Formats: sequence, structure tokens, C-alpha cells
Amino acid sequence: MRSRCRTTRTGSKAVVAEAHARGLLVIAHAATPGAYTMALDAGADVITHVPAGNPLPAATIERLAAEGTIVVPTLTMMEGMAAVRGFPDGFGACLASVAAMHAAGIPILAGTDANANPSVPMNPAFGASLHHELALLVAAGLSPAEALHAATAGPAERFGLADRGAVAPGLRADLVLLEGDPLTDITATTRIHRIWSAGTPVPR
Repeated sequence: MRSRCRTTRTGSKAVVAEAHARGLLVIAHAATPGAYTMALDAGADVITHVPAGNPLPAATIERLAAEGTIVVPTLTMMEGMAAVRGFPDGFGACLASVAAMHAAGIPILAGTDANANPSVPMNPAFGASLHHELALLVAAGLSPAEALHAATAGPAERFGLADRGAVAPGLRADLVLLEGDPLTDITATTRIHRIWSAGTPVPR
């Protein structure tokens, strides 16, 4: 069993190295502290999810910060999974981990693991669930401005999407007009008045 684990980790490193040689980002799913260690050992660029039940160890937080690893905690998914699995109190560990990562300067991006897969016990709604994710990020210690950055300019920068993420001439005009100020109340993102996709008005 031990030699199998070593082979698996060696294989993971080889896959990551091959991806990096082709200029690709590597995204790893990790929902336990051990999986985080494996993702870091393999050299993943982005880790999605955050463990429920127990906060990430301080040593893992230090490694994430030192290696510049990006984290997409998918708090919406983890909150739902903790409830489905019968330990909703375990979600507090997710918030604690995100708070610790944020304090350590680890790049945090917004994502919900939205899906419509009937075999998955939690199905965050595409688009709509992001509003709840922003509120959870704020609950974990990000400012509203930081949470908005995690859903806009942050992903555009980290994933090399140079044509979006900001309101500026020449960029793709994906815009929402809100009734309220999300910088003072993050729930204002749910009060959408108008929407533009690539500069074209679309129904709300």
C-alpha cells in the first residue's frame, strides 16, 4: 500500500509537470486535509473545496501561502454537503479555514461547484448560487470589495482571461446594474436591475 501511494504521488507530479510544460493550469479537487497535502505535493496551481469538520492545519496554510496556491473554497457546496451528511456544525471549520487563508494572503476565488447532476447530493444553482457564495466569503472575513474581486477581476487575472474582469474600454462588457451598494451590503448583488452580456442587454 505504501509503495502504491508513492507511485500515485509520483504519477501526479508527472501529470502536473506535463501540464505546466504545455502552459496549462492544474486544478485539484481536495475536501480533506490529506488531499490538500497531496495537491500541494503534486504542485497543483488551484485547489477547489475546503475541508469540513476540522480547519486546515497551520502548516498547510503556510505551504499554500509560500507556494502561491490559489484556493476556490466553494463554501456553498461545503455548507450543503455538511448539512446533507448530518453534521452542519462542521461547516464552521470551512469558514475558519477560509479566514486563516485570507489572513495569510492566499488568493481566494469565488466558485460554488454548481451542477445539475442527480448523482451529486448537493446541486448549487448555476449563477444564482454565486450570490450566496459572496455572502459566505464575507462571513469568513473577506470585505465585500474583496469578495467581489474574488468573483470578477480575480478569476480573470488568475485564469488569463484578459478581455474581462473590469469595466474598461476594449474589454468584454458583462455588467449588472444593482439596486443597492454591494460594497456596504454584499446581499445587494441579488437585487439586479439590469444585465448586459458582452454589451448586449439581456432579460433579468
